[in-house]
Amino acid sequence: YRCKLNMATGELQKLGVTKDIDNPSFLEIHPSGKFLYCVNEVGDFQGASSGAISAFAISPENGSLRFLNQTATGGADPCHLVIDKTGRNALVANYTGGSVASLPIGSNGQIGAITTLVQHQGTSVNPRRQSGPHALSINLDSANQFAVVADLGLDKLLVYRFDAEKGTLAANATPGIAIAPASGPRHFAFHPNGHFGYVINEMALTITALAYNPQRGVFSMLQTIATVPDGVDRKGLSTAEIRVHPTGKFLYGSNRGHNSIAVYRIEPESGRLTLIEIEPTQGKTPRNFFIDPSGTFLLAENQSSGTIVVFRIDQATGVLSATGHSAEIPAPVCIRTLGTLAKPR
Repeated sequence: YRCKLNMATGELQKLGVTKDIDNPSFLEIHPSGKFLYCVNEVGDFQGASSGAISAFAISPENGSLRFLNQTATGGADPCHLVIDKTGRNALVANYTGGSVASLPIGSNGQIGAITTLVQHQGTSVNPRRQSGPHALSINLDSANQFAVVADLGLDKLLVYRFDAEKGTLAANATPGIAIAPASGPRHFAFHPNGHFGYVINEMALTITALAYNPQRGVFSMLQTIATVPDGVDRKGLSTAEIRVHPTGKFLYGSNRGHNSIAVYRIEPESGRLTLIEIEPTQGKTPRNFFIDPSGTFLLAENQSSGTIVVFRIDQATGVLSATGHSAEIPAPVCIRTLGTLAKPR
């Protein structure tokens, strides 16, 4: 779905839809703005136990999409991706496959065959959710040198050295950091200063704050903090997305079942978090949310109720307030922006 966001009011206007895409979930836009990529979150692709990644050209006139090609990701149910800063590689996390892959991007925007496929191994303490690896997200640091993968099944953040020229992933000298057992790390976000990182833990309903050494790709623990209030019945609840505000002042994390966004202040010197508020998303199952690049609006995607609700962010406090604007989009999963927006204050 294509929408236009009114940067004065927060109104979200639907413009069009691209159909006949097999279970698209997470998206990324190429650094050039010319191409869009989505993972096809399926377990069988062309007769193999794999999902796929699809490439599209973006019309400069109206933002509409034209299909380019589709390639296997090497593992079932790919659920997250990132395009490296050179625009020459896509990195993908395969959830059920428990693996990560890098794939080349041609000058025409098409995706090539897998360059590197890394299969995770191991288990953790929850036999129902953690009997094997489940890669849930992959992110690159600001230097484009290290890839960080959150694996729910292993209770680990895994770190890989990334070579953009060759398109390869290799285990870092320090291969990552263990998160508390039964946490289920899901999505990850770097702080704009490059020295802190934050992972939201799906099973434990927590966020873990970490210090980051960008020269060595090494994390150390700072703090773990809850995403729901004390005393809440946690049965059936889980966390989902995490985002740092473009100014680096605030952090946001979503709760599914509790149907809320937890808002934190980031202490600038230590990177530690202080809870500000927990704001209802006015819908069900916020699997994802997005903060526009100017830091003005947060768009909460309520997957089960089929709505995107627009909140204004107070630039001084980080507090969310509903704009009264929303859009009906069936099972929204991911938002990415294209266009020129104001710089964050």
